[in-house]
Amino acid sequence: MKGQHEHQAVEKHSIHLVSDLLHKFSRWYELHRERELLASLSDEALKDIGMSRADVEFESVKPFWSDPMHK
Repeated sequence: MKGQHEHQAVEKHSIHLVSDLLHKFSRWYELHRERELLASLSDEALKDIGMSRADVEFESVKPFWSDPMHK
């Protein structure tokens, strides 16, 4: 029985690792898309949300894994 419990614990740990990794990849893609969308906004739209083209440039050059919210 002890071996079965150890196997189940390893299985649960592996599932959590895979789930965490999938979440991380999903978040990175989300950040990438948000930065692309931000860059596609017009100057007028940026002004409406309180950003400048320089702000967008600063944000868009960040690597996809740079997550300011640490999600």
